Amino acid sequence: MDNLSDTLKKLKITAVDRIEDSLEGCLDCLLQALAQNNMETSEKIQGSGILQLFASLLIPQSSCTAKVANIIAEVAKNEFMRIPCVDAGLISPLVQLLTSKDQEVLLQTGRALGNICYDSHEGRSAVDQAGGAQIVIDHLRSLCSITDPANEKLLTVFCGMLMNYSNENDSLQAQLINMGVIPTLVKLLGIHCQNAALTEMCLVAFGNLAELESSKEQFASTNIAEELVKLFKKQIEHDKREMIFEVLAPLAENDAIKLQLVEAGLVECLLEIVQQKVDSDKEDDIAELKTASDLMVLLLLGDESMQKLFEGGKGNVFQRVLSWIPSNNHQLQLAGALAIANFARNDGNCIHMVDNGIVEKLMDLLDRHVEDGNVTVQHAALSALRNLAIPVVNKAKMLSAGVTEAVLKFLKSEMPPVQFKLLGTLRMLIDAQAEAAEQLGKNVKLVDRLVEWCEAKDHAGVMGESNRLLSALIRHSKSKDVIKTIVQSGGIKHLVTMATSEHVIMQNEALVALALIAALELDTAEKDLESAKLVQILHRLLADERSAPEIKYNSMVLICALMGSESLHKEVQDLAFLDVVSKLRSHENKSVAQQASLTEQRLTVDS
Repeated sequence: MDNLSDTLKKLKITAVDRIEDSLEGCLDCLLQALAQNNMETSEKIQGSGILQLFASLLIPQSSCTAKVANIIAEVAKNEFMRIPCVDAGLISPLVQLLTSKDQEVLLQTGRALGNICYDSHEGRSAVDQAGGAQIVIDHLRSLCSITDPANEKLLTVFCGMLMNYSNENDSLQAQLINMGVIPTLVKLLGIHCQNAALTEMCLVAFGNLAELESSKEQFASTNIAEELVKLFKKQIEHDKREMIFEVLAPLAENDAIKLQLVEAGLVECLLEIVQQKVDSDKEDDIAELKTASDLMVLLLLGDESMQKLFEGGKGNVFQRVLSWIPSNNHQLQLAGALAIANFARNDGNCIHMVDNGIVEKLMDLLDRHVEDGNVTVQHAALSALRNLAIPVVNKAKMLSAGVTEAVLKFLKSEMPPVQFKLLGTLRMLIDAQAEAAEQLGKNVKLVDRLVEWCEAKDHAGVMGESNRLLSALIRHSKSKDVIKTIVQSGGIKHLVTMATSEHVIMQNEALVALALIAALELDTAEKDLESAKLVQILHRLLADERSAPEIKYNSMVLICALMGSESLHKEVQDLAFLDVVSKLRSHENKSVAQQASLTEQRLTVDS
């Protein structure tokens, strides 16, 4: 270290005099010292004030330039040296060196800039101001096709520099994307796929950039899907495959890229991984099985990619996914059920699957998870059943297969995601199915649970779905017994509250259900309707200009139906409804205007 102090003193003198030979000797000494103890040597360099002198040594003509850049690269490996490098004014001369024709100078300059940028806002900012990124991207473009080892090393350093420059910085990543870095990196990957270090660097860069929404379109216009799948097929090591997975997952969020990945044969690779790893209990294999099956489900979220893989229900992929559902592996059961839910996104697919026995498979799966079951599997299987129940022709088939009984086993679940899907499935099943709606509506256990969930303020989804199912039970059954059950369970107040929902569809469903209650069982519900302040709410809905036409229409229908109750009739008279209703006779919506005239007549007659 005494030697080092001498070298630093000597360097100060020779740096000013520019005696190349002595200078080179001093720089070699410094490099040697850095190789032996980087941190301590860097501290000495910083203390000596020599960094400021380096700026004057970074000149293209000098034979020492590459060594100076190498020293800067080495000291900038230490976090505490990055800001001093910026403050010493090294960025601008380093960026100017990027125009050098000397490969060693370019290599060391790329390293120096990359290390200064690593996790350093000041370093990135200085490189940004000096315009370093564009020059590096231009180099990548022009050197892209040369495959000799020295050039590949330089390309790797340049990729690394851009990565350190933009890592976790959205605006700098967006800048690189606008400079057209993506097509260049994709081309690099294609040409240099034999070079492990460069390939790895490209993958990490893709992983960073793919998180940005604006990158997806650029990626979609390249052959990234083809290149990644080609690379994936060659990989044997878990770590390498994991790196590719990390790029595939964010890219596969884009529908165009989903389709490209499917066409490039990714699905076959994923199915193969599942087959290889399904029986393994090694941690890496379990992780890879999860990643592969999750990615498979993600690919099915795109309409075109999903339909391509469904192949009219005859496709090999669809058949393989079906075989996951009865497996003993929870991850595969989950992925299988989610995949079915994704295939069940249009009527044709749903009808085909129900006709081919998928409902029984899903019910068997649910059955295996009733007692202390896996919540994610329960949620996924219920999601699939809910989607399958959407087409009208499937409802009766699913009801007669016993789906409601299978679903009701989960009424005791305390998990909001399961509760939410259970409610949605039942609501889909009873749509326009009077008998099923009546049967469920008379099920006191179910109705009690619905009323309880209508108060689940922490879970807006569960609360909304419970209200909607209560209303649906009345609307589809039109049954007095169902209304009586709901009144006894205390459900009326929730339907009245639902009429004030911010969602028009829910308001409407509530008003229609309340009109049926008033028409069929007004005496039974009268007290509850009063205490829930229904008449005041209807007055508010009619007076509010923002209320949708169908809300105004159904509110007036309901007012007329309430006139059969003495106490509610009195409330209507006390609130001067006539004023509000008569204004609606000139409403731009014909149905509203007509109903206003009828309601006005009714109110006038009954007053």
